[in-house]
Amino acid sequence: MDKRLLDILVCPVTQTALVYKPAAQELWCRASRLAYPIRDGVPVMLEDEARPLTDEEAATL
Repeated sequence: MDKRLLDILVCPVTQTALVYKPAAQELWCRASRLAYPIRDGVPVMLEDEARPLTDEEAATL
């Protein structure tokens, strides 16, 4: 994930910063507790495509 892209991307729900999780190929949002997938190197920043973070995942943020 390009650092410059990560610096400008925000959660579409909360407008807050995202955390890149390379092992999962996802961008995680602390505030909304959603994980946005990265498919073929492209972040999918749609709320309908995001999955809720589990309590265990959210605790690692």
